[in-house]
Amino acid sequence: MEREEHQKASLHSPLVQDWGEQDKTKSIEKSEVLEEVKKQLWLSGPLVSVSLLNYCLQVISVMFVGHLGELPLSGASMATSFASVTGFSLLVGMASALDTLCGQSYGAKQHRMLGIHMQRAMLILMIVSVPLAVIWINTRSILMFLGQDPEISTEAGSYAQLMVPSLFAYGLLQCLNRFLQTQNIVFPMVFCSGITTLLHVLICWIMVFKSGLGSRGAAIANSISYWINVLLLSLYVKLSPSCARTWSGFSKEAFQNIPSFLRLAIPSAVMVCLEMWSFEMMVLLSGLLPNPQLETSVLSICLNTAAAVWMIPFGLSGAVSNEGEVVDYVAVMLPILATSNFLDGLQCVLSGTARGCGWQKIGAYVNLGSYYLVGIPSAILLAFTFHIGGKGLWLGIICALIVQVLSLLTITIRTDWDQEAKKATDRVFDSITPDSIVS
Repeated sequence: MEREEHQKASLHSPLVQDWGEQDKTKSIEKSEVLEEVKKQLWLSGPLVSVSLLNYCLQVISVMFVGHLGELPLSGASMATSFASVTGFSLLVGMASALDTLCGQSYGAKQHRMLGIHMQRAMLILMIVSVPLAVIWINTRSILMFLGQDPEISTEAGSYAQLMVPSLFAYGLLQCLNRFLQTQNIVFPMVFCSGITTLLHVLICWIMVFKSGLGSRGAAIANSISYWINVLLLSLYVKLSPSCARTWSGFSKEAFQNIPSFLRLAIPSAVMVCLEMWSFEMMVLLSGLLPNPQLETSVLSICLNTAAAVWMIPFGLSGAVSNEGEVVDYVAVMLPILATSNFLDGLQCVLSGTARGCGWQKIGAYVNLGSYYLVGIPSAILLAFTFHIGGKGLWLGIICALIVQVLSLLTITIRTDWDQEAKKATDRVFDSITPDSIVS
């Protein structure tokens, strides 16, 4: 009898209650984590698709040019890398300031400010695109000055000049994508990007093979397709009820607070460019190796494959000039490429956290150290001193990725998230102008 009473009492003891509470807390935390994972997958899946589809416009163009021979492929590859270094990467970086501004405004329910932020970003990116277009027009001369092969430089110069219209479309597209993704409007982006990519295959086929323009037709197809994507997304933003609260038409407020936008956009551009430039510099450096046409073709294919992993079978079967030497070389590069893809996936998540928190300056310093103090010197040492060639260039990138991942991971783990939440709130209300307050 006394034993039974003791057992009943023990069931209600503080220790047993604590265990019960702990189990309940763990169960709640587990369900919250699973729910958050579902939300992230629901959003990240379409966003990954959009990124791949947008990038595939350039990849598809290079694939069609690959059937014209090794020299046109090398020229188109060099032009694409040069365009990324001197144009696309800068626009992506500056537009990524909207990840912070639009994301935090949406979280604070300052919906009208999303449209203002997007307009301001579009205005600035269009202004920035003008000097970038001048650089693209002079691509041949710049590449020759950098010591690139004259034939490849001439091909790349013609290709880059015809891509100039795509520069302006690309900046607008980046702003529209970030405006929509911060509102969790992702499936219309996938739909518009999918239509554009399908049309791009047809446009490329016509422009490259049927018009007689050859590789120049692929460059023109890029411009046409980017503008189609911009048109489709613009119509959606203007006509869809989903954007009624965040898009209220053009406003003079876009001309206000430009310095505050630049204070975030410039570090964002530096953060993104430092990373993207290091990858594209591998293609430019490959033009200085023995047999530059082979090295440039292979490095470009590897770079495109790294950005679009799911296109590996298609890319390897169609993008190369159908020459055995290129196929064998790419096969040797694939294990190195797989390693860099794994590390790049980790750094993408950590870099996204940095941009969302407004840590662009910190990210810029991390990328500067990772790629320019470790990665590129390692690549040059391995490729030109130890004569490993293109493999050495890519191994240098892997060294940079390791340093970048470890640095960003350390910063993320040691962050005071309560303090970051307070900073985000302050940033949102600092961006509101008197004209933005709706009575």
